[in-house]
Amino acid sequence: MGSRVSREDFEWVDTDEPHAQRSREILAKYPEIKSLMKPDPNLIWIITLMVLIQLASFYLVKDLEWKWVIFWAFVFGSSIDHSMTLGIHEISHNFPFGHHRSLWNRWFGIFANLPIGVPYSISYKMYHMDHHRYLGADGIDVDAPSHFEGWFFCTTFRKLAWVVFQPLFIFLRPYFVNPKPVTYLETINNVTQITFNIIIYYVFGIKSLVYMLAASLLGLGLNPISGHFIADHYMFLKGQDTNSYYGPLNFLMFNAGYHNEHHDFPSIPGSRLPQVRKIAAEYYDKLPHHNSWGKVLYDFVMDDTLSPYSRVKRLPKGNEVLE
Repeated sequence: MGSRVSREDFEWVDTDEPHAQRSREILAKYPEIKSLMKPDPNLIWIITLMVLIQLASFYLVKDLEWKWVIFWAFVFGSSIDHSMTLGIHEISHNFPFGHHRSLWNRWFGIFANLPIGVPYSISYKMYHMDHHRYLGADGIDVDAPSHFEGWFFCTTFRKLAWVVFQPLFIFLRPYFVNPKPVTYLETINNVTQITFNIIIYYVFGIKSLVYMLAASLLGLGLNPISGHFIADHYMFLKGQDTNSYYGPLNFLMFNAGYHNEHHDFPSIPGSRLPQVRKIAAEYYDKLPHHNSWGKVLYDFVMDDTLSPYSRVKRLPKGNEVLE
């Protein structure tokens, strides 16, 4: 069953998250960074193309043998689905159409959600804003695992199972940790997604539907790219809240690896985050960072000192204004 990890609780701190202070210092020294804080319309065409590619793949797998359906779901579909979730992340920050067209971004997020098979775009927007404002706040930031996850997934085998089924925890954790009232846009997201899934089933058949759902499960679980879920905020170094990754997969993942830069400047699209690092190199080059998301997954599962408990957590102050 594997050996038990030594950590028995989260890393509780009473300090504020470091990003607000660092961003103020950087902006004071490099005010030109403000010019990067604008929409990125290229996202509209990139994400639309990705949706169309997945639609084409639904057609191409409909008559394949089951083994090939699953093979292509893992090799191709899982990667593009994972990339799509990071496209939805960009949409949640209103980068495609800008803040003055916030509702346009919400509709576009529902559209981008279609190949994923599980409706979450609208809900993700609300919870993700809490994640930025209150990083690690217990009961608010649902990006951090629950106490049950830290307590139960405490052996090598259980951690592997947690990684495999990570998408289930990502989608379901908010409703157990910090449930919010259902909005009309969430209802539209749900109805649109269910209708789309039914259409895929009746037009292309069960294999295309299974391909779509399997691609999302595999893409957010076993695919090495999913190492970014752990790389972003898990403590591989004591007290380090946020970690960046500067490897080549950033090209396919909307520069999601530039995570310190993103939390410092959440109003700058991923396409411009390398410029932030280049301008303020003395702030970022000295920070620990990852070089491989696959290695992050391997180390997390095999290292007895790492578990879902390996996160910095903060007690809420009581004055939080939630999304």
